[in-house]
Amino acid sequence: MNKQPGVKRQQREASTADQTRAALVQAALKLFGRQGFDGTSTRAIAAEAKANIGSIAYHFGGKEGLRAAAADHIVDTIQGIAGEALGGAQAAAPLNPEAARAQLFAALERMVGFVVASPQAGQIVQFVLRELSHPTAALDRIYAGVFEPTHRRLCQIWEQATGEPAESEETRLTVFTLIGQVIYFRIGREAVMRRMGWREIGNEEAAKVVAATTDNLRAMLAARRPAAGRKGKS
Repeated sequence: MNKQPGVKRQQREASTADQTRAALVQAALKLFGRQGFDGTSTRAIAAEAKANIGSIAYHFGGKEGLRAAAADHIVDTIQGIAGEALGGAQAAAPLNPEAARAQLFAALERMVGFVVASPQAGQIVQFVLRELSHPTAALDRIYAGVFEPTHRRLCQIWEQATGEPAESEETRLTVFTLIGQVIYFRIGREAVMRRMGWREIGNEEAAKVVAATTDNLRAMLAARRPAAGRKGKS
């Protein structure tokens, strides 16, 4: 019985430490994306996170470690979303063409829901754009954890839907166009809202983006149905 207060205190301390760590990662994600790594001080990060500046060194070893943690947070977040929409990096069993096409539509809709409508996506995209402009080890983590496996999985599903080889140059470029049309609605958000006369991009507007992007996908797949048919007959 005497040990119980000590256990509870340790649990509270662990919870507080986890909260501080998470707050610092969120602050770094926001400020690194907005101001860049070099333009962001550890003092500014600590202030944004409402944490002691020494907690950055304590939890992450320093600013560079915090950038790596922010990259890992992006990987974990997108892996969770992609995993629900696409399954594992390697499917347990091949999909038939109809099921593969359905999975492509579901993945595209899920992608729009997160990238276009989720406030969290704004900070993630800003951070990634910074890394793409000036690559560091953080981009290596994001590429290995998200870009390459997600793109490869989409290419696999595309092959199952159309019969076109997953690793052909054409397929890889096609999948990039599918992803790119969605990403534009985030990076070009302000221009889209002005041109469309929207005050925001919320669920209603995101649904219209889903309709437009899925129409594009439907047209692309319709043009390739003969290839899918030939594969099904082989």
